[in-house]
Amino acid sequence: MDKIKFSFEQALIQPHEYTYLKPIVQAAHASLHSGEGAGNDYIGWVDYPTSYDQVEFERIKTAAKKINEMADVLIVIGIGGSYLGAKTVIDALTHSFYNELPKEKRKTAKIYFAGHQISGTYLTHLLEMIENESVCVNVISKSGTTTEPAIAFRVLKKALEAKYGKEEAVKRIFATTDEKNGALRALATSNGYETFIIPANVGGRYSVITPVGLLPIAVAGIDIDAFMTGAADGQKEYANENIDENPCYQYALIRNVLYNKGKAIEVLVNYEPSMAFLAEWWMQLYGESEGKDGKGIFPTKMNNTTDLHSMGQMIQDGPRHVFETVVRVEQVAQDIVLETEEIDLDGLNYLAGKTMSYVNENAFKGTMEAHLDGNVPNLVISIEKQDAYNIGKLMYFFMKACGVSGYMLGVNPFDQPGVEAYKKNMFRLLGKK
Repeated sequence: MDKIKFSFEQALIQPHEYTYLKPIVQAAHASLHSGEGAGNDYIGWVDYPTSYDQVEFERIKTAAKKINEMADVLIVIGIGGSYLGAKTVIDALTHSFYNELPKEKRKTAKIYFAGHQISGTYLTHLLEMIENESVCVNVISKSGTTTEPAIAFRVLKKALEAKYGKEEAVKRIFATTDEKNGALRALATSNGYETFIIPANVGGRYSVITPVGLLPIAVAGIDIDAFMTGAADGQKEYANENIDENPCYQYALIRNVLYNKGKAIEVLVNYEPSMAFLAEWWMQLYGESEGKDGKGIFPTKMNNTTDLHSMGQMIQDGPRHVFETVVRVEQVAQDIVLETEEIDLDGLNYLAGKTMSYVNENAFKGTMEAHLDGNVPNLVISIEKQDAYNIGKLMYFFMKACGVSGYMLGVNPFDQPGVEAYKKNMFRLLGKK
C-alpha cells in the first residue's frame, strides 16, 4: 500500500506554530466526522469510497465497454466538478497524446469535453472534428439547467439525432444526474437514456469519485477499481485523529499557519506535464470551498520547469505573500537516457549517461533552494508513482484536507453562494424571465 508523503521541513515556520493549531485541526475533524459542521448536507464524499453502490459501479464498467464498442469518440458535457476531476485523471493516466493515437494503439474512444464554456467557435470546431466519427455523449448535470452544459447538450443532442435518428441517438446518450429531480432527470426518463446518479449529498467539486468522474475515466481504459481502492485507503488513513501521523491533516494545518502569517497565495507546482490539469481541479476545489466571507487562500499554479521561464522571476523576487506546494512523482512512467555528442555545441555532454528524470529532479531541488533563499515557503507532497491507485488516493487527500482547512478558516467549505452572483446578472442581461 503506497503512502503519500508530506514534507513541511521547508515551510519556514516555528515548531510552536504547528503545535498551536493542532486543537483547531482536531475540532475541524470532529465537525466533519460528526456531521455537525457547516454544510453537512454535502459531506457524502467522506465515506463514499467504501459505501458506494456496487451495482451501479458494475453498470459503469458495462456502459464504458458499450461506449468503446459503439463509438470512436465520447463527448463529456459538464462544467466545474462535472469535468475537471475526470479530465485530471485521464490526463494523468493516459498517453500524453491520447486523442491523437490511432485506435489500435489507444484501444478506447477519444474523449473530448464540452459545456465548460460558452463559445460557439469551440462547439462548431468540435462538431467539425466528429463529422466522420462514431459518437457517444455523457451529459453531466445535477439540475440539467446550468447554462453552459445545457447549451452544449442541446446542440450536440440535435447533431446526434440528425446523424443517427432519434431512436439510435437515445442509445448513445448517457446522463449522469440527480436520482429523482431536475430537468435532465425528467428528459432522461422521458427519452429513455441510460442514467447514473450524482449523489444528492456530494457537491460537484468533490464528485470525481462518484459516477460523475468514474464513467469517463472508465471509458479511457483506466482501472476504476484501483482508483477507488486508492480513495478508500485514503479514507481510512486520513481519518486518523493523530495529526502527527496524518499527512493530510498536516497539510491542512501548515497551509493555515502560513495563511495566518500573511501567505495568502498558494501555488500548486508540478514537474510532469501529465499532472498539469490536477491544478485546475485543485483550484476549483480550494477556491470554491474557501473563498468566502473575505477569507481564503488564493489557489494558483505553476507547471515547471515551463513556468520558471515566465513566472519564476515573480516567485523569486516579487511580493512575499506566496507559498508553494509541490506535487512530486517519485517514479516516472518512462524515461530517456541522454547520450554523448561528438561535438558538444550545446554544452550538454556533462549530462551523458544521465536520465531526463534525473535532470528534472535536480531542477526541482535547485528551484526549491532558490525560492527558499527568496523566503518562499515550500511544501512537498510525494506520490510513489502515477497510477490509478495513487491518483485516487491523492485526490481524496486533497478533498479531505480541503474540508478540514475550510472549517479551520471558519467558513462553510461545501457551499458556493458567490457563484450565483454572475448567473443572476447574466440571466437579467439575457432577459430570462
